[in-house]
This record gives sequence, structure tokens and C-alpha cells, in this order.
Amino acid sequence: MGEPIDMDAGEHSTEAVLEQLRAGNRVLVRTDIAGSTHEVVMRFDGTTYYCDTPTRLHRHETEDGMRACLEDQGYSRSDADPDAAP
Repeated sequence: MGEPIDMDAGEHSTEAVLEQLRAGNRVLVRTDIAGSTHEVVMRFDGTTYYCDTPTRLHRHETEDGMRACLEDQGYSRSDADPDAAP
């Protein structure tokens, strides 16, 4: 496993985050929750995507499920966003 990728929420496109997860890297996302900054840790074990928030561990069985989580929670920018980083 490579070094953890550290980013702010919305800093990278969804595809860029998924690419890092598929490569076996953990992604640490700093996000504001109720006025405080927290880290969310994401990883992929080859079968299941995990999104570990300060209050709950979410599991996503499909890439589409993880994609929806990333975009719905604002952890990444939608790939449809013309300003999204590659």
C-alpha cells in the first residue's frame, strides 16, 4: 500500500479519488462537520470500499456506491464539473 493521500473536501475530482483507492492508497479527506474540521478515511480492499467518518464506518459494495458517497457528501467534485481536476 502506498502513502496516504491527504486532501481537503472537494479538492479533487471523484475519478481522481477513485483512481487512488483502486491503486490501493488510503485517502484522508479533511471536511467541516458542525463547525469543526474532521478527517474521513477512505480505502478499498479489492472488494469493498470503506468510508470511515468520525461517527460511522460506511461500506460500499460497488464503485457506483462509493462515487455517490464521494459526491453526495462533498468529499470530491463531480466528474461532470467542468472545473474538476483530472
